[in-house]
Amino acid sequence: MELYDVLIVGGGPIGLASALEAKKNNLKYIIIEKGTVANSLYNYPLYMTFFSTADRLEIDEIPFITTKPKPGRQDALEYYQGIARQKELNIRPYEKVLNIEKSTFFQVETSKHIYFAKNVIIATGFYDIPNMMDIPGEDLPKVKHYYTEPYPYAFQNVVVIGSSNSSVDAALEIYRKGGNVTMIVRKNEISKSVKYWVKPDIENRIKEGSIKAFFGAELLEVKEHSVIFKTETGEIKEIENDFVLAMTGYLPDFNFLQNIGIDLQNDCLNPSYNPNTMESNIEGIYLAGVVCGGKDTHLWFIENSRIHAKQIIKNIIDKA
Repeated sequence: MELYDVLIVGGGPIGLASALEAKKNNLKYIIIEKGTVANSLYNYPLYMTFFSTADRLEIDEIPFITTKPKPGRQDALEYYQGIARQKELNIRPYEKVLNIEKSTFFQVETSKHIYFAKNVIIATGFYDIPNMMDIPGEDLPKVKHYYTEPYPYAFQNVVVIGSSNSSVDAALEIYRKGGNVTMIVRKNEISKSVKYWVKPDIENRIKEGSIKAFFGAELLEVKEHSVIFKTETGEIKEIENDFVLAMTGYLPDFNFLQNIGIDLQNDCLNPSYNPNTMESNIEGIYLAGVVCGGKDTHLWFIENSRIHAKQIIKNIIDKA
């Protein structure tokens, strides 16, 4: 039986940071990642630009070199995957963790193997499960919960749901490729969290009528060739439609967390952990990164959760 000091679930930036910290402290570790390295970033829109500057995305004090004021998706993939190569991190991509049980040690069952570890770090992020609208027609092929690039939507009638960064980026890019874009937004304005250099652009396009927007509105039903929604005044409208981009956010895998015994608290399903050590209610299982926020996925991101790796590894060493 091969026994690891630390098994890390998730090969994103925080999972990689945890592995680097474990390696520096001579701990035997392994990363299990269900997709490619930095899989969540790989699934971001192709032309996405980070809000953070490069130095705020660095891990383990490894310089993130880019000529751009704000790095993009490809820059980040080059950086994080480059670290995995250069540091020869022990990572198993395209292998999904199915279950974790604790006896003398943790037994971690994956889609390929069974591993044994003294400690487990859950750094799974939140980009895998779309926050569903739960309306008729949401299962139609024309409804997309992920947006990659604008070209498939050129010259199409596209409804974009929401006013977050992802919604605004999709609306602007599709409009500029000839798409007829309508935004349906529950709030009464474009989100204040939208990147400051993008917000005036979307507001001006809406003001001039290039992009239609209904604020205080709610999508009610998706049909094969149209959508039905309620306006701020309660009026029910139906418009022609080819695609719906439901940029309604994403959630951690709460079923996985519950199945391994993590306590989820209040309506936001915040997982239980010690903020000083990041240890969960299960001794030896730690939480790192965005997964710590439950439904409050805006609380944690790369910039402010990089510190979790040092907190966790320090606690593991202190207990040894």
